[in-house]
Amino acid sequence: MSEEKIFENTNEELIPEQDSQTEDNPTPTDLETEVTAKLSIEDELAEMKDKYLRLYSDFENFKRRTSKERIELYKTAGQEIITAMLPVLDDFERANKSMETAQDIIAVKEGIALVHNKLKNILIQKGLKEMESQGKDFDADFHEAITNIPAPSPELKGKVVDAVEKGYFLGDKVIRYAKVVVGE
Repeated sequence: MSEEKIFENTNEELIPEQDSQTEDNPTPTDLETEVTAKLSIEDELAEMKDKYLRLYSDFENFKRRTSKERIELYKTAGQEIITAMLPVLDDFERANKSMETAQDIIAVKEGIALVHNKLKNILIQKGLKEMESQGKDFDADFHEAITNIPAPSPELKGKVVDAVEKGYFLGDKVIRYAKVVVGE
């Protein structure tokens, strides 16, 4: 019997009591909490990926749409001005027909002057402005010097003596630089 007691005592000593709160062996509630946290993080990540993909898709659609609109704008950008100038083209055609049989040169000149004024007024309505260059200081932002000549008078030194070709603004932007002769 004493052997049995010794054996029992050694068994009791050999088998330690298990503590349910040890770090090595988490409880089922700790595992559930970790799994729940991991699932919520994965759900959040999936939601973020979905938002990212939708945003990326929206941006690609935006780029495609604006590119298409830009191409369409380039194709039809001149439509308004061309439509406004069609009556001038009609007037020039009528002037050409009348010049074939015209006997009065003064009437032809007046007709051409009327068509010229009509064209000029249409362009002014569309925002075209002539650049005033004659007698102004030479400015490389507005003028293109094609030659320099001795200034006819001392006050014309460094100024535009003659404008060979007019310059034009469209709004406030220079669309053609004036070709000028500058006095030295």
